[in-house]
Amino acid sequence: MDLDRFDRTILTILQGEGRIAITALAERVGLSPNATAERMRRLQREGVITGFRATLDPAALGRGLTAFVEVKLDRTSSEVFDNFARVIRQMDGVEECHMVAGGFDYLLKTRHRDMAAYRAFLSDTLVDLPGVRETRTYAVMEAVVESGVLPLA
Repeated sequence: MDLDRFDRTILTILQGEGRIAITALAERVGLSPNATAERMRRLQREGVITGFRATLDPAALGRGLTAFVEVKLDRTSSEVFDNFARVIRQMDGVEECHMVAGGFDYLLKTRHRDMAAYRAFLSDTLVDLPGVRETRTYAVMEAVVESGVLPLA
């Protein structure tokens, strides 16, 4: 999809201020409120804007420990991949799961109360999933950049 400068400006503003009023957005973009609203509807219809959500503080909600986990499966068959994906989608504590190319099969971003909760997640759940051969954990000491903002230049 071709995005012009107005579309890019709308998207840039919305990434930082998802609750901005259409009139305020239109003023900052330099279009009428109707034109701005129509552009937003088009961006949603075409799947560029996929939704709006609140950004929450994990620590305030009892999920202060972030850990990234490499998961290596014992076989690389579509059945093993499908089973893993089906189960991992339902697991508490998994914020993101990505199938990756390289030395392992999946990279998970997980959030837990503390290291004890992570250890329980790992030993009671993750390593017992069918097909899981090996895991490697990286506990986050500090989130240096965690914006979720896509560059639109």
